[in-house]
Amino acid sequence: MNESDPKDVVHLYLQNARDALLWKLEGLSEYDIRRPLTPTGTNLLGLVKHTAGVELGYLGDTFGRPSGELLPWLDKDAELNADMWATADESREEIVGLYRRAWAHADATIAALPLDTVGKVPWWPDGKDDVTLHHAAVRVIADTHRHAGHADILRELLDGAVGMNDGNSSLPSDDPAWWEKYRGQLEEAAREADEKWA
Repeated sequence: MNESDPKDVVHLYLQNARDALLWKLEGLSEYDIRRPLTPTGTNLLGLVKHTAGVELGYLGDTFGRPSGELLPWLDKDAELNADMWATADESREEIVGLYRRAWAHADATIAALPLDTVGKVPWWPDGKDDVTLHHAAVRVIADTHRHAGHADILRELLDGAVGMNDGNSSLPSDDPAWWEKYRGQLEEAAREADEKWA
């Protein structure tokens, strides 16, 4: 990677987020990658499905580069939030494959166009729909990292796996006793603060 090339930097951070998000699916059952783990239904495979659509929209359609991928969950008559979960008929392989094709399409857009290229976001209001490729790419990076963060929490709740990938937990310890003590310290501080400031 050439750190002085803005496109290389954009690609590095986008790919890191993509890889982190997909790693969260590894080794989990079909049930666990699909099950709703928050009151609003957040689930791992749904996050992947959503981010595929985000990449194809912002780094494809917006710049007059449609992918040709069919995304029925984005149709006007689709069920609300249909891009945030996988039906029983949508396989893990289909959704991950779509996401990888979305990467390739987005990467081709970034490679083909200057970062100051202006596109029009089809779902933004008229007159406020212009965006540069640089802006769109940063937006996709931010969105993907946000959802990778959601996936971090979901995966930790499922089986305790944490980090950006299998070799990078970015945590200070892997000792369960250390974490139990640390968590107890936080609980105690939270209770003290509640008594002090409530």
